[in-house]
Amino acid sequence: MNTVLVAVAAIVVYWLLYRPLPKASQDPSPFLPFILLMAKMAFWFVLAVVAFSVLSTLFSWIYYLWLKRTQKIILQVDFSHAPTKSGAHNIYLQSTLEKVRRPVLGFVKGRLFYDDHLLTEKFPLLSDKRKAKSFLRAAITGKSKFNLPDIKEYELKGGFIFFEDMLHLFSLAVRQPVSGHFYQPPVLQQPEEKDVFPKKTEALDVRIDQMRRGEGEYLNYKDFEAGDDVRRIVWKVYAKNRDLVVRIPEMFEPYASHLYFYASFHAAVRTQWLTEDYLKEMLNYYKNQVWTVYDTLSKKEWELRYIPDQSFHLPEHLSVSQRDARIISNSKWQGEISVSAYFRPKQGAVLCISSLTDPEDLRNLLNQCDESTVVYFVKCSQVFRNIVAWTWIKRLIFLPPSDRLGKLRARWLFSPLRLNIRKREKEIEAILKESVVRSGVL
Repeated sequence: MNTVLVAVAAIVVYWLLYRPLPKASQDPSPFLPFILLMAKMAFWFVLAVVAFSVLSTLFSWIYYLWLKRTQKIILQVDFSHAPTKSGAHNIYLQSTLEKVRRPVLGFVKGRLFYDDHLLTEKFPLLSDKRKAKSFLRAAITGKSKFNLPDIKEYELKGGFIFFEDMLHLFSLAVRQPVSGHFYQPPVLQQPEEKDVFPKKTEALDVRIDQMRRGEGEYLNYKDFEAGDDVRRIVWKVYAKNRDLVVRIPEMFEPYASHLYFYASFHAAVRTQWLTEDYLKEMLNYYKNQVWTVYDTLSKKEWELRYIPDQSFHLPEHLSVSQRDARIISNSKWQGEISVSAYFRPKQGAVLCISSLTDPEDLRNLLNQCDESTVVYFVKCSQVFRNIVAWTWIKRLIFLPPSDRLGKLRARWLFSPLRLNIRKREKEIEAILKESVVRSGVL
């Protein structure tokens, strides 16, 4: 489009400058020839500068093709996260391209494609990396901020390098074999804190007010020793292999060591709904709330253990919090493991559920829980909450929203999915009120 516009502008200016001059009787101005001469000089000077920029872009493009073929010079990318005051994590891309000549009055830009060949925005490489103890340039670099729609792990499938002139008349591309993974972490929200106590005693580290059942009978055995109660001898084991073993009795300890945290991503909805943008935004909102609960619990004196309902292969060098953040980011709505099959009432202290949880399955689970269990209910429809009148006024006066969430908020009021989600949320809230567990709504 830039090429077409510049070409049309050049033709129009050329026609205005080189059309026949009017007769002297019709135009008495004696300065017109001088003005036209100055305009022609400016016109050809601008064309020369633009042509020089285009030629330098072409030279830089050809030179990089030679570098890529002979020296295997390709784009190097590295992703990093930087926390903000609001609790979010910005994703930054550090890109480097060695030995490349930037076009005179031109630009070198990159673009990556990921997952199902989705494209990122173009990012510039504007900075120079100097050689050690020298003013010569070793590479061109750039640092760009990425705004991606979903909280998950992305897989790079490749990229492009573009050589562009000063007016973006030409964009000469070179394919890049870029690969790797990067992920967008969840964002901390406003927490709602409940009094939580562990149900699992694995080490006598922290004293608690309420006695908890420890490992014991029917779980662990030991060899018979002098002084052991003969009534605890396991005669079935003795009859089988002639070994005397006794059961270790259960003990009620005033200590607890681990807080088990569960977050169910089970979605009892139609399979075709899982690919809709509405559920993608609900998933992002749910992950943010789960991470907020996790961050709040991790600040307590007990060791926090997050039990996921999905399995992932993660790098071994990650810390516990980094590993759990990556698991939460990569989790998806799933329909295989229900919340009752996932949560263990005798071990789990905290459970997060969403608006997509099956109400009847939740009712059966809560009947097995006691008052020490804390359930956080994340109302996923809150992600679309907005002032409808103000939204439509903005649509009439200003441009429509460009992001996916803004578009969905404008259509949420008329979506058939809204009635189903709101009905289920009311059912879940009623079940939580009837139950003995302590609950909170996020």
